[in-house]
Amino acid sequence: MKRFLTFILCLVLTSGSMLQTAYAAPSWPDNVSVSAEAGVVIDARSGAVLYGKNIHLPYYPASITKILTALVVIENCNLDDIVTFSQNAVYSVEAGSSSAGMDTGDQLTVRDCLYAMMLKSANEVANALAEHTAGSIPAFSKMMNEKAASLGCTDSHFNNPSGLNDPRHYTSAYDMALIAQAAFQNETFSAIDSSLSYDLPATKRNPDGFRVYPGHRMMKKNTAQYYPGIIGGKTGYTSLAGNTLVTCAERDGMKLIAVVLNGHQTHYIDTKAMLDFGFANFRSVNIADLETTYASIVNDMTISGLPTTDLSILRMQDNCRISLPNAADFSDAKSTISYELSTSAPAHAIARISYQYNDRQVGAGYLIHNEAGAAATQPAVEISSEADTEADTYGAEGNGAGGDGAGAADDSGNADAGARAAGNGARTADGARTAGAAGTADDSAAATSGLSASLSSEAPAKGFHIPAIVSLVLAVILLLAALIGGLILLKVTIEKREEAERTARYQRRQKRLSDMGMSSSDFDLLIQQKRSDSALRQTKSDKRRKHHKSFLDSKR
Repeated sequence: MKRFLTFILCLVLTSGSMLQTAYAAPSWPDNVSVSAEAGVVIDARSGAVLYGKNIHLPYYPASITKILTALVVIENCNLDDIVTFSQNAVYSVEAGSSSAGMDTGDQLTVRDCLYAMMLKSANEVANALAEHTAGSIPAFSKMMNEKAASLGCTDSHFNNPSGLNDPRHYTSAYDMALIAQAAFQNETFSAIDSSLSYDLPATKRNPDGFRVYPGHRMMKKNTAQYYPGIIGGKTGYTSLAGNTLVTCAERDGMKLIAVVLNGHQTHYIDTKAMLDFGFANFRSVNIADLETTYASIVNDMTISGLPTTDLSILRMQDNCRISLPNAADFSDAKSTISYELSTSAPAHAIARISYQYNDRQVGAGYLIHNEAGAAATQPAVEISSEADTEADTYGAEGNGAGGDGAGAADDSGNADAGARAAGNGARTADGARTAGAAGTADDSAAATSGLSASLSSEAPAKGFHIPAIVSLVLAVILLLAALIGGLILLKVTIEKREEAERTARYQRRQKRLSDMGMSSSDFDLLIQQKRSDSALRQTKSDKRRKHHKSFLDSKR
């Protein structure tokens, strides 16, 4: 059922998109500019880039690096672990750089260190956390780069946990936005980064302890830069990086992240401009509230007035969002469907729906199969077989339109007992070969042992001695006979299993069609009709393009 629904969706969505009337959606707002060398503002929930300047060019990040450092530490350490400050952690930082006054031998919890690093921007604390997490700063830098790559960063390389000047330490505005997006999805990070103060315990240089405050001025209500709705962020500055700033804010259900790189004392002005632009010109839309494409399939896919299936078992993933200009409608966003699912896809997802607005990626969501959980009660071999068959059927045809989709369906219908069984047969053969080989080896060992015992017991009675070479030859002959017998048995077993699987798949297909009120002939008629309609539309489209071209040529 799940595989059949997947194909039906692909066929109808493809043919439906060909019938849509082309028209121009409202233009994407662009009434904002920044003075910094690079900047970007994204919707933290959809990931859509609302505005960007030089978003993929590499720049030095300075202390906004500590956002990634904190995320890696939180994901790999217990907050109550004790961090001991080494000589290297304390004294391998640039003179005059941000510090929390730690000294060699001081001890703090991971939690204390995270507050000191994010609010005070303490560089020696970043070093100590790196050594505690990975054993050394180089090892921790490797973890940072692995985490960044897993988030989709392609323009970055991190070489230390603090962000101090290093020619091999750089990032882009877009990569930094991806890192901040992941960080602000982490509840522990958000709680720490949004704090307005934190009391650190006693240390050698501060026997009474001391209080740290965030350096981000947009978080402080008594400053001119305060920004209503701010969640948190991180500042940065070095002579090479200039002013850098990451800021997260939320208003009216829309959560934005702004990044400024290589600013020149305008980082707060640039950030405010981008956040204001995003909140004023865009809205965040829940896909599940407005997506109706899939509900309409029941009306589209009928044969002689008989509904093919009840698609109420399909739904869009909850709380997946896209970002749209205020003047745009949900229908202005065009969707594409993909059955290539990553390991991060939710349970029971059967497809990923991506949305574009005037060629901009504005969000994505997953199509969920509500009854997929029932499949978990089926035998593991059958689940694997269905999944692999689905991948074989739709993997090669996933990008096709009308006719291609129909061809895939034709394969799934008429070749159900043929080519699509190849993968299953191969897997069955592998399993049978393993079992057969083990059985054959056991049989051979038993035969050899039995022969030796028989010869030993009979030799005294017969009164003659069998030479060792004769015993070896007989053992080899028996072994070869056992192997040949095992291979014959294996071949027969494989053929029987393949025949049983072909029969089972045919029966499952017939049952699915019966459950949907269809016969095989009805299904074949449906596919043929869709294929013909697609070809007719393509022919008409080609004629219109040729006529238009001829008209333009005549005007020239």
